[in-house]
Amino acid sequence: MKEAIRQRARELGFDDCRFTSAAAPEHREQLQRWLAAGQHGEMAWLARNVHKRVDLEQVLAGAKSVICLAVSYARAGEVIGNQGSVFSAADDLSLPNRGIVARYARYADYHDVLAGPLKELSAFVDRLGGLDTRSLWYVDTGPLLERDLAQRAGLGFAGKHTNLISRRLGNWFFLAEIITTLELEADAPEKNHCGTCTRCLPACPTQAITAPFELDARRCISYLTIELKGSIPAELRPAIGNRIYGCDDCLAVCPWNRFASEGRLMRNQFHSDLAQADLLALLSLDAAGFKNRFAGTPILRTKRRGLLRNVCVALGNVGTAEALPALSGAAADPEPLIAEHAQWAVGRIQQRLSP
Repeated sequence: MKEAIRQRARELGFDDCRFTSAAAPEHREQLQRWLAAGQHGEMAWLARNVHKRVDLEQVLAGAKSVICLAVSYARAGEVIGNQGSVFSAADDLSLPNRGIVARYARYADYHDVLAGPLKELSAFVDRLGGLDTRSLWYVDTGPLLERDLAQRAGLGFAGKHTNLISRRLGNWFFLAEIITTLELEADAPEKNHCGTCTRCLPACPTQAITAPFELDARRCISYLTIELKGSIPAELRPAIGNRIYGCDDCLAVCPWNRFASEGRLMRNQFHSDLAQADLLALLSLDAAGFKNRFAGTPILRTKRRGLLRNVCVALGNVGTAEALPALSGAAADPEPLIAEHAQWAVGRIQQRLSP
C-alpha cells in the first residue's frame, strides 16, 4: 500500500512522500513552553487549538497514520554560492525604491495549487483502504505540528533556524499532510544533519533566532510583515530593509540548498513580476487595484493595509527623494496604519537627504 500511495503521489507531482504514525508529536512540551513565553506573538490560533496539535485523535477520530508530502518551490537557474547559499538578482537588498518578496510568495498561492492533488491522493488512499477508511488532507491549514510529523516520517530535519531541511530539497519546499485511519508502516525518522554549521543564526536581520533551534516569532520578519496586523515596532523597522512580504535570509544561507531541484507542481506557477516589486507603483494601489494585482497569490492575505504598511517601511529604508511625493500622499491615507508608517518613512528619507 505504501508503494502504491508513493507512486500515486509522484504521478500527482509531489516531490517527496513519507509515512509516520498518528502518535503524539515529540515536541509537544516544547510547544507549550514556547506559547507560555508568548513567543508566538499575536498568532492566537496557535494556542487556541493546541490540544489538537498534540493529539491527532482530536483531529480525526481513529487516526492511525500520517502521510507527509513535500512540494519544491526551488527555481532552476538560481546561483548556488559558497557553502550552498542561494543568490538571485531578485534578492538585491540595495536597489532603491524596489522591494523583495519571499520566494514562496512569488508563485500562485500554494494552498490553491496543492489542493487538487491532495484531494486526489486522499481519495486514492480511501479507495485503497476500503469502505471504513477516512482521510483528511491539509496544506498549512490544519492543527498539526507538521514539522515534527515530517521529521518523524523521514522527510527532513528541523534546522537551527527551526525550519525543516530536506537532504534532497534543501529549504525550498512546502509541506502537506494526509491523516488517515488506514494503518501504514512508518518510515524511519530523519536525524539532524546541521553538524557544527550556524550560518543561519547571524543571517537573521532581526536576531529572531535566539539560540539554535529557538525562534522568537515576534522578531521574525515573516511574522512582522505577514502575521502581525498592527503597527510594526519602530525599533525593528530598519532591520526589515526592503523586504515587503516574508524573509528568506536564514533559509538562503543553508548549505543543504546545493541539493535543491526545481519542483514540478510549482514550476508553471511562477509570477516573474513579483521577483522585484516597484514600491512606488504598489503605494498607489487602491483596494480594487490591490485585489486585482495580487489575486491568486499569498500576498492577498495581508490585505491592502498590511502590504502598504510594509511598502512604507521598505521605502523608509531604501527610498529616494523620488518616493517622497507618494509617501506624503500615503501619510494622508484614510487607513491609519498606512498613514503612520508613511510618516515614519518620510522622516527616514529626509534624514538621509540632510547634509
